[in-house]
Amino acid sequence: MEKPRFTTYLRALRVNQWIKNFIVFTAIIFTGKLFDSPLFLHTTSAFFVFCLLSSTSYLLNDIIDYPYDKKHPIKKNRPIASGEISIQHATFIVFILTIVSLITSLFFSLPFFLIALLFILLHFFYSLYLKKFPTIDIFTISFSFMLRVLAGEIVSGYHIPIWLLLTIFFVSLFMATIKRHAELVVHGKETRESLYRYKTHFLDFLSTTFAAGTMLAYATYTYMEKIPQVRTIFSPLTSQILPDFEARKWMMITVPLVVYGVVRYAQLLYEKEQGERPEKIITQDVPLIATIALWILIIILLIYVL
Repeated sequence: MEKPRFTTYLRALRVNQWIKNFIVFTAIIFTGKLFDSPLFLHTTSAFFVFCLLSSTSYLLNDIIDYPYDKKHPIKKNRPIASGEISIQHATFIVFILTIVSLITSLFFSLPFFLIALLFILLHFFYSLYLKKFPTIDIFTISFSFMLRVLAGEIVSGYHIPIWLLLTIFFVSLFMATIKRHAELVVHGKETRESLYRYKTHFLDFLSTTFAAGTMLAYATYTYMEKIPQVRTIFSPLTSQILPDFEARKWMMITVPLVVYGVVRYAQLLYEKEQGERPEKIITQDVPLIATIALWILIIILLIYVL
């Protein structure tokens, strides 16, 4: 039975991976501005711009990776690799999406446009050239996450602490390394050119280093930074029960959750070899979902309720 054309396009654009772009909201969440309606709407618009940019980069990558994807046991089912969408048609979609995304970004501001342009150029050179080199490929992925965070800062006008930015830097490196390790172990070196130059023990070293960096950077962030002072109906009660609440290091209670999240993610790689598809792990593994949900709940309570 032929698959619906609309579903095929959604698969090609990898809408399921738009979850990565929620990192654009980092600036307004951690500065206590999440419920500021104008800023929230502005950031949401930026989120969708980066969704379009991300889908453009995924489609471009699939066009360039066509010969490798056909050899991959999972990626061979992607619309371009399977022949459901022709390369010519996909190239036309990439062109249209690039133009629409960049023109839309101009309506925000010139700095936001430059970030969007840099993002799409980074992914273009990544797909064409940078992903062929070990270590450089995972640093490029991490840099793309940093650009998303910076875009959120530009549209909101608020900046996140440097230690939180470093946490995002290290955790994105950690996840990219886990992905490469899973690809190498599960599918071998034929499915990605850079894998010929990777060794499992080197990837083990990188994943350990970046995991430690993530934990250290986040722990330092929770200790160094004060909780944003957002006045709520609970603020008078909180000030009586917990004097000097903002000055205390309550954010540090979330450190064990982050440590467990990193450990659980690594466990899924080494025991179940699931690191190749991070979006699937984050949305399907119950212990990890529960940990992330509890972390989000505590963050919201500390910043926006107490």
